[in-house]
Amino acid sequence: MVDELRELFKYKDLLKQLVVRDLKVRYKNSVLGFFWSLLNPLVQVATITIVFKYIMQIGIPNYSAYLLVGYLPWIFFQMSLLDSSQVVLMHRDLLRKVYFPREVLPISVVLANLVHFLLALIILFAYLLFFRFFMHGAPILVTAIWIPVLVLMQSLLIMGITFFISCLNVFYEDTKYVVNALLNVFFYLTPVMYVSELVYVHLPHAHRGLFYKLYLLNPLNILTDAYRKTLLPPFHGGLRGSNITSIPLDYGMLGICAITCIVIAIAGYAFFNARKWLFAERA
Repeated sequence: MVDELRELFKYKDLLKQLVVRDLKVRYKNSVLGFFWSLLNPLVQVATITIVFKYIMQIGIPNYSAYLLVGYLPWIFFQMSLLDSSQVVLMHRDLLRKVYFPREVLPISVVLANLVHFLLALIILFAYLLFFRFFMHGAPILVTAIWIPVLVLMQSLLIMGITFFISCLNVFYEDTKYVVNALLNVFFYLTPVMYVSELVYVHLPHAHRGLFYKLYLLNPLNILTDAYRKTLLPPFHGGLRGSNITSIPLDYGMLGICAITCIVIAIAGYAFFNARKWLFAERA
């Protein structure tokens, strides 16, 4: 694996070109460019906010901010997985003609989506600053310094999963359909539209702490929770009679998540590399 990483480093210019090409192609002939990738999440956030805050009456102050902080990492995760399912097949002609490390392809997909995510985070910080100075909202927390660590953890997690998906889809094209279906399911199982505390209050009282830790073992769950709690202040609210109070971030579970992300990244890379030289025959 070390030799393969060294070879991958030699092709860093190719990786850069693929990322830049992906960014250019995505917004070719588009007037708004990058803002289209932000406009869709904003429309979704506005719609969900109306449903949850005004129809279901979730009583969390500045709910839209909590929703946006959870939704942007989800979009990074979702788009990376969907794009990766087709990336090898899209480059089948290149695979047959040119030698290069095949892992460059899924990595380029993740990096391109990472660029979008980082740009979206800049917009998010601008929104939080606007809310702070013009709407008398809470200041940006000191714990925001954790954001680069969380982004790195999530990128490793996504990288590992995309290695599995991009490889499997070469041999079993049903993979992309399975991924799409599972993403629809996990969107509701991940605390994107709701806060994790809402899950906590509905767990069996006798073993609530244990069940909550099991819930946080899902890397997406603890990462989404961590983004919120490092960027936004604690809250106290409710939903249809259930009181919801912020639970401090569990740094122990976050540490377990970091280890999990690293293991998944290494496992995905090893799985991909064990099969990558068969792609030209199967693609």
